[in-house]
Amino acid sequence: MSEGFGNGHQEAAAAAAAAAAAAGQLVDDNILGHGDGDAHEYQWAYGTIMDSSRVSTCLISMLLIVYGSFRSLNMEQEQREKEKKRQSESMNNLITGEPVQPEQNKFATLDTMHALCLPLGASISLLVMFFFFDSMQMLFAVCTAIIATVALAFLLLPMCQYIIRPCTDGNRISFGVCGRFTAAELFSFSLAVSIVCIWVLTGHWLLMDAMGMGLCVAFIAFVRLPSLKVSTLLLTGLLIYDVFWVFFSSYIFSTNVMVKVATRPADNPVGIVARKLNLGSIVKEPPKLNLPGKLVFPSIHNSGHFSMLGLGDIVMPGLLLCFVMRYDAYKKSQSTQTAETGVPPPRGVGSKLTYFHCSLLGYFLGLLTATVSSEVFKAAQPALLYLVPFTLLPLLTMAYLKGDLRRMWSEPFIIQQASKQLEV
Repeated sequence: MSEGFGNGHQEAAAAAAAAAAAAGQLVDDNILGHGDGDAHEYQWAYGTIMDSSRVSTCLISMLLIVYGSFRSLNMEQEQREKEKKRQSESMNNLITGEPVQPEQNKFATLDTMHALCLPLGASISLLVMFFFFDSMQMLFAVCTAIIATVALAFLLLPMCQYIIRPCTDGNRISFGVCGRFTAAELFSFSLAVSIVCIWVLTGHWLLMDAMGMGLCVAFIAFVRLPSLKVSTLLLTGLLIYDVFWVFFSSYIFSTNVMVKVATRPADNPVGIVARKLNLGSIVKEPPKLNLPGKLVFPSIHNSGHFSMLGLGDIVMPGLLLCFVMRYDAYKKSQSTQTAETGVPPPRGVGSKLTYFHCSLLGYFLGLLTATVSSEVFKAAQPALLYLVPFTLLPLLTMAYLKGDLRRMWSEPFIIQQASKQLEV
């Protein structure tokens, strides 16, 4: 295992690692070098697996999944409370005759067709970027900045609510057609805009990571998987997509499409505007931008040593973990209601090992296996090749053993009346 790269090798290593991360791969810059001797071969477990960049990759990705799942569950509970309040108001307004505004659904739920078409749509998007990146890079950079701003504002919102809670009464401020917003929402949006603007001017990896974290949390919180059937179809399709474009695209296009797309940094919009306005002599040339499609974690101890993980390797398994967390909470609430009527709880309820714990442990083992594989084969690995089996198969096995597989597969959140009644 190499101890690090010199100045002449770091740019090539960064380009290859960026390609691997955008391809949905887990990559470490050490795999791009050659071994220094037999003594170093015995140190790979500590020097590679336990490197700060690897540990950061694992911890941050798991924290983002857990946090995004809890945000999603909390939003669902808040929406349920608002729905109950709205129904209560509607009963009162039946007497007064006042209209009641319906509550809008905040979540986007994927169905079977979405799960089947998403890998195909991702492939088409990849080809569009492969053939037309030079002519559309301005559009890609601007759209990414706008979406990342909204996602980052969502990520920062709880912190902003905590900070300014003593200073505000929680009332919303009207902005006409734009809507009504609280002071905390305006504060979080202002911070997000500031962070994105600084990233555009500097291109710093830490700001890119912050934007990527916001995208992960927002996607996990707002996108829903309705059943285990849709989850299985989606993750299986994305696994095939990931493996194909990483390993087999070069046989069709004479080059690795994923690498070609991911190694192209986008021109900075500030520089493009400055050149069109003939301000090149006044405005300093801004750096090119690596779009936030990955999380980057440099090593603390080894200069030039870094690890990257594509956002898809966090978001897609995160959707599955968010689904099982919602099912755990739903099953717990149902068992509480049946216990109040005196009906014994279903089998498996009350177990310390929940479906979420099982899937999260599988995700950790999948990341660990991907890390080991990248070191053993000395090549970047598609992380979904390991994450999907390690998260999905234990979940299916546990659901089968607990007797929940049939229900989770089709209609997991349909309220079922208890068939057994308490005998008096």
